[in-house]
Amino acid sequence: MPLGLTSRFAGPGLALLAFVLFSSHDVIVKSLGGSYSPVQIVFFSVLLGLPIAMLMLMRDRTDGNLLPRYPGWTILRTVAAVLTGVSVFYAFSVLPMAQTYAILFATPLLITLLSVPILGERVGWRRSVAVLVGLFGVLVVLRPGQGAELGLGHLAAFVGALGSAIASIIVRKIGAEERNVVLLLYPMMANLVVMGAVLPFVYRPMPLADFGALAAMAALALGASLCVIAAYKRAPAFQVAPMQYSQMIWAILFGALIFGESVDLFTILGAAIIIASGIFILMREETANVSENRPVLATRTRTDTGTFPRVSGLQSVSQEAAEQP
Repeated sequence: MPLGLTSRFAGPGLALLAFVLFSSHDVIVKSLGGSYSPVQIVFFSVLLGLPIAMLMLMRDRTDGNLLPRYPGWTILRTVAAVLTGVSVFYAFSVLPMAQTYAILFATPLLITLLSVPILGERVGWRRSVAVLVGLFGVLVVLRPGQGAELGLGHLAAFVGALGSAIASIIVRKIGAEERNVVLLLYPMMANLVVMGAVLPFVYRPMPLADFGALAAMAALALGASLCVIAAYKRAPAFQVAPMQYSQMIWAILFGALIFGESVDLFTILGAAIIIASGIFILMREETANVSENRPVLATRTRTDTGTFPRVSGLQSVSQEAAEQP
């Protein structure tokens, strides 16, 4: 295969690999969720991810301290990340994987909505229609009033999507001026403190095998994050970002093979509508003179749970360290 053709597919290929790893991470979340509280899973996920964050912080040679320049936005983002982490982990534990992903895929739609009041983004009628169509897709997945039982898991998945959208749009708002170490560390530490405070009330002893599964989660998250970083170095965002939707394929496959889950027509149809709307928004943001902020394209990873360093944060800290003499 010619070198040019190989390099053309390197970025999307690495992104596809990243989301296979992310989906495998979620399989472990779901497996452990049957035995442990999401509070316990989040706590140990952060605890195992913290050394990785510390190693990255040691490479950050920029002057300054850990006090946020925008404390209000930082607090709001931190709260959103904490709610997102426990909500998403809970949703995975009680809902079929494909249904959880379908609802979480509404995140780009919510980012587009939030970009108007927070970033001053002007969203034209095409993207507005795409958002409305995508939100209709969420209703198709949930199908309220059609005999489907809506529970805390569905609410948790939507809270996770909303929280992730808030966290992502705030990064877009203050990321150019706020230190990356602040953006990276505060949500992780908040998760550690909040979940640690609740942990004594929900803790269940974990055998060594389950601790090994938690370590595997941290390894998969790190591997996936590194693949995403490598993908964005090799391809433009509009080629890499849509690869996140490949998680639906793995959700259906893993759900059927590992958990015996079946996927109904409404989930598939609703997910297709949501995915189509999300991809349209991505393509519109790439179009010249359409978006000043490109808020969805600028979100370089999937749902931000605050349990592991953000991909863009890791990438920025690494670049800052490389640029220092």
